[in-house]
Amino acid sequence: VAMSHWTGLLSTAAKVNLLLLVVSVVFSRSSLSDRVPEFALTKIEENDIKDDSGKEPITEDDADSEDLEVFYPTHRWQTLRPGQAVPAGSHVRLNLQTGEREAKLTDSENGRSDTTEERRRKRLGKVDSNSFTSQELKKALAKMKESEKAERKAHEEEVRKKFRPIEQLKEEFEKLNVKMETDYEIMVKLISKFNSSASTLDEKVAALYDLEYYVHQVDNAKDFLSMGGLQLVIEGLNSTEAALKEHAAFVLGAALSSNPKVQIEAIEGGALQKLLVILATEQPLAVKKKALFALSSMLRHFPYAQQQFLKLGGLQVLRSLFRQKGMETLYVRVVTLLYDLIMEKMLLEDSQHGDQTEEKIQQYRQVKLVPAVVEQDWCVVVSNLLAMPEHDTREKVLKTVGVLMAFCKERYRGDQALSTTLSLLRSEYEELAAEEQREGDKDGYFKELLGSVNTIIQEL
Repeated sequence: VAMSHWTGLLSTAAKVNLLLLVVSVVFSRSSLSDRVPEFALTKIEENDIKDDSGKEPITEDDADSEDLEVFYPTHRWQTLRPGQAVPAGSHVRLNLQTGEREAKLTDSENGRSDTTEERRRKRLGKVDSNSFTSQELKKALAKMKESEKAERKAHEEEVRKKFRPIEQLKEEFEKLNVKMETDYEIMVKLISKFNSSASTLDEKVAALYDLEYYVHQVDNAKDFLSMGGLQLVIEGLNSTEAALKEHAAFVLGAALSSNPKVQIEAIEGGALQKLLVILATEQPLAVKKKALFALSSMLRHFPYAQQQFLKLGGLQVLRSLFRQKGMETLYVRVVTLLYDLIMEKMLLEDSQHGDQTEEKIQQYRQVKLVPAVVEQDWCVVVSNLLAMPEHDTREKVLKTVGVLMAFCKERYRGDQALSTTLSLLRSEYEELAAEEQREGDKDGYFKELLGSVNTIIQEL
């Protein structure tokens, strides 16, 4: 009976304890469900999860399940959830009262524990590096923005050092009173400087040098004429200073080029006579070179000037250059001028006649250039230049000899020196043309020269 009594009491006590245990577990689970883990990987805040449209915040159940599987222990016992991985070195136990597994960090060997930040860094080294808390992500983003701002600021400072602000440039231009001048205004100033008695020789030469650039244009040359600059330049040809004569002839030649109106005014202003005087008298080579340039610009496509040139003995003046020492560089220029004058008359006579063309042909018929060339023995003067070594010079002389052949054939047939020279040229250019052909150039420069030599030899 006693044993039965105690058995009943124990049975009753066990039932009470079991009931208390169930209530305890229920209460414990209820309280745990209300807690937020202290070291949750991502703590979702209302401001972070709300979008711009104002939708309801994401609940804990909507969070990524991978974020909930990582357990971050502390120095206090925490309940482990099913499936959570425990970092190595953590202390794990089974709570006999609740039946749940619990874990916490172990104390360090020296009795001190690491700081929260250090522990977090150590743990982050062992877990997925792609998993960070929102606060850490915000801090990293803030640092990136600060770094970007610093780089942009440094770039702006570098740009400021290289370039000046527009306001400063405006002020400097206003101080300088910069004004865009027209070509007309510039030429007025240059002519004034050239004509001023207060200007030095260098200043006058510089003014002429700049004027030559502007008067190349036809309209500027006409303006130059209207403002009296042409007559001043023609008078400059009489200067005792060689530099002034040289640059005055240079400006004159530039203004005359392909400009009939200026050509007429120049010949009426006495420019032709002054240029012939420079070429006939002893002058530096640079002065004669510019004077010959101005003379060529005046004579081309201007039959009246050509007629006056012959009347003033212009061919004799050019012929005298071949007897002067140090004038070899002018030889080819003179021969080229003669070739151009003869060819422009021939081309005009072969062209279709019109009212204006017929009138111009009548003007050219009064220019007896070729008879004067033959009379003054230019045939030999020109052919002798074939002995010069430069291929460019030979090319121009061969063209001139070819044009003169119709008038100088008898003279050339009796010239033994010319025959010898032509034979030597043919041998030389046959070899050079063959070399060109071997290199793949079938219609080369030397083949053309060889053709000119052969044509002259055949005509003779």
